[in-house]
Parts: sequence; C-alpha cells; structure tokens
Amino acid sequence: MLQLTPFAPGWPKKVMQEVWIIDTARSPRGLGRADKGSLATLHPQRLLSQVLVALKERNHLTTEHIEHVIIGCGNPAGGQRGDIARMAALDAGWLQSSGTTVDHFCGSSLMATQFGANCIATGQHNLVVTGGIEMMSLPDKPNLATDQHNLHLRTKHPITAVGISAHVIATEEGFGREDVDAFAAESQKRAATAISRGYFQRSIIPIHHEDGSLALSEDEYPRPGTTADSLGQLKPVFADFMDYPMDDTHTFGEVARMKWPDLEIDHVHHAGNSSGIVDGAAALILSSPEYAAANGLRPRARILASASVAGSPEYNLNEPVPSARKALAQCGLTVADMDLFEVNEAFAVVPLRFMKHLGVDHSKLNANGGAIALGHPIGATGAMLIGTLLDELERQDQVRGLVTLCAAGGLAPSMVIERL
Repeated sequence: MLQLTPFAPGWPKKVMQEVWIIDTARSPRGLGRADKGSLATLHPQRLLSQVLVALKERNHLTTEHIEHVIIGCGNPAGGQRGDIARMAALDAGWLQSSGTTVDHFCGSSLMATQFGANCIATGQHNLVVTGGIEMMSLPDKPNLATDQHNLHLRTKHPITAVGISAHVIATEEGFGREDVDAFAAESQKRAATAISRGYFQRSIIPIHHEDGSLALSEDEYPRPGTTADSLGQLKPVFADFMDYPMDDTHTFGEVARMKWPDLEIDHVHHAGNSSGIVDGAAALILSSPEYAAANGLRPRARILASASVAGSPEYNLNEPVPSARKALAQCGLTVADMDLFEVNEAFAVVPLRFMKHLGVDHSKLNANGGAIALGHPIGATGAMLIGTLLDELERQDQVRGLVTLCAAGGLAPSMVIERL
C-alpha cells in the first residue's frame, strides 16, 4: 500500500486504497483514411460511446454510480473537441457522470487512466471509466510542429518531427535498417498469429453505423505475410522530410541541425516499420475494492504503480526507459519481476532501445505484435495496451506486466498491473 506524503509537518499520513481494473474494451482499429477507413464516417463521440455502452452492459454497471469519465485524446480538434469525454458519456446515457479530456500526445489515455486511478486511490471516487479516442481519418490533422510555431521556445528546444528524432536515436544507438525491418516483420507475424487465434476477441467491441449495420469487427490495418525482405524495398520516409517546411522560418531538417549539427543521420524508418495511422477507441472500468465487493464486480487486475516522466523534447521518444524504471521502483519490483511488457511501437527503434537498455527479452515484449502491425490511434493506444496486456497475462496464466509509451515533447507514462 502506498502512502501520501503529508502536505505540512504534523499532517497525518493517509493510506491510499487499491485500485482495481474490472474490465477493458476497445473498438477494432480502422484505417485512418477518410476514403477507406471503415470507422471514418462515424462521429468520434459515437465511436467512443459505443465502447462505453458495451463495457457498461457486459459488466452490469449502474449508470448513476459512474462518477467520472476520463478520456485521452491526442488531437482534440474537429469532432473530438469540446470535452469529448463528457459528450460521449452523455451520448451513452450517463447523465450524472462528470467528464474530463486529457491531451498528453500519444500517452493521453494512459495518463487518463493514471488520473482515474488517483481519484480512486485517494478516496475521491469509487467507480471511474477511463480510456481514449482518436479518429485519425478526420480532416483536422495534428500540427507536425510540436512547438506550434513558438519561435522563442524553438531557440531553447529545437523540437523537430518525431520521425526525424527516431532516426537520430537509431543512429546514436546503432540500430540499422536490418534491425528495424526485422523487428517490424516480427510485429506483423505476431499480430497475424494473434488475430487468427482470436486472442483479441475478448476486448474488441464490434462497431455499428447509425442504421445498425456493422461498420467493423476486427482490426483492418495488419498486413499478414509482410517479411523483412519486402520491408527492405521501402524507401525511408523522413529523409525527404528534412527539407519539408516546418513553417515560414525553418525546415524540419534545419531545426534538427540546431540540436545535432554534426550528426550524419541514418534514415532507417519508413511506413512499414513505423506505427500505422488508424481510428479507434478504448475504455477501462476502475473501481475501489469496497465498491466492487458491494456491487458484485469481479476484478481482473490491480494497479501496482504508475509513473510519468519528462526528458529531452528534442529526442522526443527516449523516455519509456526511465518511466518504466520509476514505476517499477515505486512498487519495489524489477524488470525480472515482470512477466510481460507492452511498449508502444511508435517507431521500431523505441521498443528496440527499451529492450537494449532494460535487458528485456523480445519474447516478453509485445507478444501479439504492436502498433507497427495493428496501428496507433494516438489518444487511445495506452488504454488499448492495458487491455492487450491483461488479456495476454490471462491467456498465458502470468501475473504482472508493464505498459509504457513514448509521447512527443519527451514524455512517457507507464503503469504496472497485477492480475487478481
């Protein structure tokens, strides 16, 4: 049990209560293209609402008891703006549920889940639903200039495109084209096996159009049959991006060279070894033990610890390593105590670096593939990974696991869970 630090000398210490994960659910991942994606015609609120309703119904929740809905969204624009957490809760019929939307880039839904867990741990709430939503098929695309064209900030921290940062990391860490392509091919292979064997079916909620017809019931991004040889034929994406204007002041390459003026960057990433652009939504039910016992809810896991760290915004993607270390230290565990890991595959170099620095064997990491094969709905991925981890812990009859993601600006949340 963790203890809160007193705010002032003489304050009594307050023991925090456990936080239980009752259940998780997600939509299938649809192609993030308006012209092809099977989810692209849905309103974002409706996509998320369908996941909320299904999760409530299969766990027989009392609507009036859901105190707060906390949802991550990495690009709260277009139909995703206006506190989508509250709007989706209303669409689901949850009139008395407060709603809060969290923007933490790719870590949005994992941070939303941390916030929800904190509400329960401190006794503020007893029943919270957390999760995430991202419709990447929307015409309102994220601004690729992370600094939003703040030139004063740029002089302090020249933050280039995350893909260029990925190439810098690969260059400095010594990961070549063969390394990242081999990792990507394995991600596709594992995802294809998981799909064919139905490993994702417990969590996936079929999504329907307004007329009741089926929109999508399984992930549509994977490319089974992908090999390292076929990936080797693809041209690196961000080499040309170096000359692309960030704005009227600089190109992305010029900003990168402010940080790394003498580095000869090896451009190794392309569409096949980077995360896929997809639509998707996910949600979790979090409960206090007392509420769960009183209302007949059976927990699947408990949250042992969570962490959020920040580091170099120029590197963008390096912080899952210190974030994982911090979360493990908080619950007195080590890498060796973890049975499985889910590390978001924003780019292949991210999990490769994670394994290198923490000594994690690939057999324990992303057992069913990751975002390279399945896609990365920015604001929803963290919540999806918690569900994927929990499903796989149960399938393998294992106990503990860790989830982490890199996020733009040098951010990374992480969480350690344990089956009950």
